[in-house]
Amino acid sequence: MPPPILAGCTEPLADGAIDMRGMWRAVSVEWKLGDPPDPIPVADHVERIEQCGNRVCITTTGIIHDMRADGTVEHGVHDVSPDGTPITVVCTFEDGVHVLRPVGIAGVEVTRRLDGDQLVWTYGPMFVARMERID
Repeated sequence: MPPPILAGCTEPLADGAIDMRGMWRAVSVEWKLGDPPDPIPVADHVERIEQCGNRVCITTTGIIHDMRADGTVEHGVHDVSPDGTPITVVCTFEDGVHVLRPVGIAGVEVTRRLDGDQLVWTYGPMFVARMERID
């Protein structure tokens, strides 16, 4: 992984933000959309989450999602999929949940929430992964 992006940050987390900072690895995946592929692509998923104020950076293999959790398109995620399709996502913290809503895809959300010592990552209608901190 590249070096941390927000390492020098001293700003406290924004009001309403949950503290997801750290390295996480998937320990279980529940596939929700039909039969799971073999192998399940997120079964060995590892990600680093950094936070500073309302900024969130999620780094994993081949991608860095850098966003502000302020509910705006302007400060949300602006990525490009492997096939070149632009991806725009609005980011918020709502009732203890980190919520990502892709622009132009009604009803789809990607969420992260804490459940005890685990981070629960729900990827729309596809899967729910439980992750444990590894740092």
